[in-house]
Amino acid sequence: MLKYLLGWWCILLPFGVLAQQATLSGRVLNQQQEPLESAMVALKGTSTGTRTNAAGAFKLIVPAGTEWTLVVRHLGYKALEQKFILQPGESRDLSFILEPDPQQLQTVDVQGKAEESREQVSVITLDPRDVEHLPSTFGDFNKVLVTLPGVSSNNELSSTYSVRGGNYDENLVYVNNIEIYRPFLISSAQQEGLSFVNPDLVGNIEFSSGGWQPKYGDKLSSVLNIKYKQPSEFGATVSGGLTGGALHLESASKNKKVSYLFGARHKNGQYILKGLQTEGKYNPIFTDAQAYVHFDLTKDTLNRGRTTLGILTSYANNDFRVEPETQATTFGTRNTPLRLLIAFDGQERMEYATYQAGLNLTHRFTAFYTSELILSGVHSREREFRDVEAGYRLCDVDTNGDGIGDCLQERGVGSSFNHARNTLLARILAAELRNTWQASPRSNVQFGLKVGSERIEDQLQEYGFTDSADYVTQDYYLRSQLDLNTLRYSGYLQHTIALDSLRTFTYGMRATYWDFTGELNISPRVQYSFITRRNPNLSFKTALGLYYQPPFYRELRDFNGVINPDLKAQRSVHAIVGSDYLFQAWGRDFKLATEAYYKWMTNVIPYDLDNVRLRYYARNNAKAYAAGFDVRVNGEFIPGAESWLSLGLLTTKENVEGDSISVHNAQGEKIGMREQGFLRRPTDQLVNFSLFFQDHLPDNPTVRMYLNLVYGSGLPFGPPRQPEYRSAFDGRSYKRIDIGFSKVLVVEGDVVKRKKLGLESLWIGLEVLNLIDAKNWMSYNYVSDVNDITYAVPNYLTGRRLNVRFVAKF
Repeated sequence: MLKYLLGWWCILLPFGVLAQQATLSGRVLNQQQEPLESAMVALKGTSTGTRTNAAGAFKLIVPAGTEWTLVVRHLGYKALEQKFILQPGESRDLSFILEPDPQQLQTVDVQGKAEESREQVSVITLDPRDVEHLPSTFGDFNKVLVTLPGVSSNNELSSTYSVRGGNYDENLVYVNNIEIYRPFLISSAQQEGLSFVNPDLVGNIEFSSGGWQPKYGDKLSSVLNIKYKQPSEFGATVSGGLTGGALHLESASKNKKVSYLFGARHKNGQYILKGLQTEGKYNPIFTDAQAYVHFDLTKDTLNRGRTTLGILTSYANNDFRVEPETQATTFGTRNTPLRLLIAFDGQERMEYATYQAGLNLTHRFTAFYTSELILSGVHSREREFRDVEAGYRLCDVDTNGDGIGDCLQERGVGSSFNHARNTLLARILAAELRNTWQASPRSNVQFGLKVGSERIEDQLQEYGFTDSADYVTQDYYLRSQLDLNTLRYSGYLQHTIALDSLRTFTYGMRATYWDFTGELNISPRVQYSFITRRNPNLSFKTALGLYYQPPFYRELRDFNGVINPDLKAQRSVHAIVGSDYLFQAWGRDFKLATEAYYKWMTNVIPYDLDNVRLRYYARNNAKAYAAGFDVRVNGEFIPGAESWLSLGLLTTKENVEGDSISVHNAQGEKIGMREQGFLRRPTDQLVNFSLFFQDHLPDNPTVRMYLNLVYGSGLPFGPPRQPEYRSAFDGRSYKRIDIGFSKVLVVEGDVVKRKKLGLESLWIGLEVLNLIDAKNWMSYNYVSDVNDITYAVPNYLTGRRLNVRFVAKF
């Protein structure tokens, strides 16, 4: 019933509002009475606006009978504001003469500053220019997110991230309102390519770590909302380094009605993976290409931008191959060090080819009613093949004798074999209608419907065994075939109302239905924010909402490959309270943002984490909670260079039904069973601290320094397939510092000269990755000695590496 009501609302609403509109037109000129092209003309406090054409003319359809404020802006000129009221059917013509702004005209490097929303809860807005030179292993966009509060990633080789205690399957990603999917079969970080988002194409970044509005989809942890650029002139960059390179092009037609973006990236992780403790022949190649084309289909030049079409296409190909040869790991304590020596035979291969496409057709029916039709599709074919045999030797290390560092005596020898033939074919299609109605200057209504088709063909065939201490044990055996062909439906309705100039209230709900389980979920959500009257620099926010995450195909499959068709959606209640404080220090603007949150989760599907592979229990047999506190300070610690530091405190635990363990008395006799109660979840990280800092020479801002620091306390772990030891041990903390130094060479001369030469600037950078050479862990090998004692042997991440990069802008 809800979807039919919303459908009739979409159809009838434009006819109801047409009678309440009026027409405002005019011209924007400079003091010499010359027309100003591309001047922005907009209604203050709304998203309604347009740009002037080559004649300086504009035309707006505006609501009648209400007082509005018209804002006129143009780069290099002072902004103008004028109030007006139009009667229904009235047409009025206005002229504006803009005065030059000396401060803007004298500025050589004009930089805008991303304004973070003071109304939405847990939303952070980033300027892509601040993070385009962030030092990281592969220059992956997602490493920007790890510097934000509540976000953690303990693996520099991976683009995955955890938000406020959730796993990486719980994060939503949108590019131009098109939902993005990541590859499914990846089991280790070495196999990964880059994240979908191409940083060269990004125009705006919004990230929400909880309590988001109903218009966003059905996950439990976060929303990343990316807007790609809409260029107005030609531009290009070519970049490269020891880990790969990228090419980006952008341009627009003479009449500005057609613009395009194109980006291609190539990643070769061979240089970085040589720093791993497992030596072998690595061939990790990743290539992708993306294009975004934007059309202005409006024929009326005075009403430019009324009907637009955006087309996004993407192709990603990953071919990861490795033939491991040897591995040597020293672990234990300083007094009793142990060493694990492994010799390998065989190879591992992971490859996928993913095609994604999306179409966004937007039409502004009136000045206050806009509708978007979004069509998207994903086609992904993935294969994971593995045949690796390993023979290991565990020994004590000499710490005092003549052969310090050599093996003294063997504690155990053995071998293991791992086999996999996993294939997956995923085809996903979706159609969505989004609507925005500006009912009044203080009232905004958004609603939409979405239907998606999913076809998943998954064949899983894995087994592994260990020959240790004179007997062979089968570690695991998985064999299953999954063929899902299902439909998902969702819809949302939300209303944002400005109670006055200081208070904003948003309420609404979201509904989902999946025909595979026949489950209907309703998610009510509310947000409230206000700016204090005595101190307009201080604001407070709060949010409360119910969030569902219907299972995807991986949650349906248990450790043995068996499908559970009765699995229900996980649900979580988000409760958030926060504040923003704007202040000045050293004559510059800063912002302090703090938030406390609590999430209560039911119908939880427990999982174990191995490297970046999630293995779900495929049962709704747990309840969990996550509670924490996040704080972030950002601003120009150095003039002209945005920096920030983030701190997150978190505790997240779960209670799994049926995880009983034996209870023994002092004599070792079994006296009963007991439930383990609440245990740490795999993402339970008490402290997470990050810092992104920029600096430059005081008299030469073309010489810069970039510092990226991340610290995360240890995560829990336990041996696989032993529930009594689940999350029983504490891992080592994750520490990493990446630092970069750069010089920008600017082509001398005016704009005409630079265009003739083609090259505008050349950025050259030197990066020291893992500056402190921290020995971080990513996973564990479990081996046994002759006394049947099991050891968790850490697999280390990469050590210190140097990287040289360049970026040429045209």
